[in-house]
Amino acid sequence: MCPYVERSDGRVGALRVRRGTAGTIAVVSALGMTAVLGGCGATGSSDVTLRLVAADYGDSAAHSSKKYWDDLAKDYESTHPDVKVEVSVYSWNDVDRKVKEMVDAGNAPDLAQIGAYADYAAAGKLYPASELLSIRTQANFLSQLSDAGQWKFTQYGIPFAASTRVLFYNKTLFTQAGITPPTTWAELAADAQALKDKGVKYPFALPLGPEEAQAETMQWLLTGGNGYTDDIGTYTIDSATNISTFTWLKDELVGKGLTGPVAPGKLNRADAFAAFADGRVGMLNGHPTLIQQATAKGVKFGTVPMPGRTGKARAAMGVTDWMMAFRQNGHRDQVGDFLDFVYSDKNVLDFSRTYGLLPVTSSASNAMSASSQATDKALRPFLEELPSTELYPVGKTSWAAVSAAVKQNIGQAVAPNGSPSGVLTRLQSTATAADSSTAG
Repeated sequence: MCPYVERSDGRVGALRVRRGTAGTIAVVSALGMTAVLGGCGATGSSDVTLRLVAADYGDSAAHSSKKYWDDLAKDYESTHPDVKVEVSVYSWNDVDRKVKEMVDAGNAPDLAQIGAYADYAAAGKLYPASELLSIRTQANFLSQLSDAGQWKFTQYGIPFAASTRVLFYNKTLFTQAGITPPTTWAELAADAQALKDKGVKYPFALPLGPEEAQAETMQWLLTGGNGYTDDIGTYTIDSATNISTFTWLKDELVGKGLTGPVAPGKLNRADAFAAFADGRVGMLNGHPTLIQQATAKGVKFGTVPMPGRTGKARAAMGVTDWMMAFRQNGHRDQVGDFLDFVYSDKNVLDFSRTYGLLPVTSSASNAMSASSQATDKALRPFLEELPSTELYPVGKTSWAAVSAAVKQNIGQAVAPNGSPSGVLTRLQSTATAADSSTAG
């Protein structure tokens, strides 16, 4: 394998070290002209087109991720004239389905930056990260994110962007209501009631609509003391603790009219964020992109950790999206080169700062933590939570089906005639069946 190595100046350097498929280490000419070890040919022997399908993190056409990827691809191609990178960007509502359709049609992209990797890893369609990335790049990922990218103890999912959740509150509305940020569920309910009494449209926005209900659900399960799975990875969706959590939500927030005029099951995250940015929401769980959205509208807001049942929550929720490389087209060397470029500090920080997300590498995280830039300072509350967050059970091949079921059904648990116990029990049955069908 004969790709380049990144020097301290970010350009092509002299030598590169990469693990081969048999676990050997090869040292090669970075110019791709003469191999130090036999069996390694020139990387520029033929032109290659890499196809990348990516998710859109922008909140408008002008802010689309397409511009980021097009600029990055152009920069890469300027020093790699034998490689062309074609990028297709789709909304989060469509991107996972688009990739699945391509794979099912026998036309997999070389790279996909989407929400889940385990199904493709289990089907033998992905390269392990160790066959793609330089040792330095792979070792630089935050350990809990790399661990979450493993299927059967081998990393196939490459972390791309991360976020954590905190409680956002509107400082102006809180001052008008004479309240302070909550530290327990009881205080949260009392604050929501005070906001409602002052005419706030959404005292606490609870987006359990199909866009991202799995995230809001997990945040509440964690603050209630449980989660989707136990410590050994067995689904525990219908645990007594989780049923108690959703019973409290139904009775103490939704049932008392403290979640706004739109039923939680029909309220999507994007709409809740937009309402917060318009000053119509008192509190909601949010991730870093809400900072830019609210700031642009002039909303004065604060953030605190999401309170637990009686105090500090067991854990905050962390989310990582994934990059993966498909074997079908056989462009391992070129894909590895490109990914090492993608994960340089400059490119990781550019993406994180553009879209208000957290870096997935240790070096970029350290740089952001030490930065005096206002945008980086605003992300510190999220960065501080990242090491102790709990992620979705993305290493389970059943998670995609379970997540889809949660998105479609969890809102019914807090509906006026809904049954938290009944809904969570049905979701548990779905999860158990999905786990059985994908085992092996």
